[in-house]
Amino acid sequence: MVKWKLVYTSQARKDAKKIAAAGLKEKVIFLLKILEQNPFQTPPPFEKLTGDLEGAYSRRINIQHRLVYQILDEEKIVKIIRMWTHYE
Repeated sequence: MVKWKLVYTSQARKDAKKIAAAGLKEKVIFLLKILEQNPFQTPPPFEKLTGDLEGAYSRRINIQHRLVYQILDEEKIVKIIRMWTHYE
């Protein structure tokens, strides 16, 4: 089974610090492991985003926060864009 490579934007790296401080690290690690195995796996459900983030997907971390990512299929890369609320 092919593992997907996770790459992080500088914004996602900043978000990771907030995630740890907010006590959401376990949940995010769980979601990242799923993305590494198969970014199209459900459950947990994911949404295709539109507008500014068209072509990206999101999965809920909790009610407020989401993990937003892009799938680069040919390269087998999942680009983590955000790991915090996208309403800021």
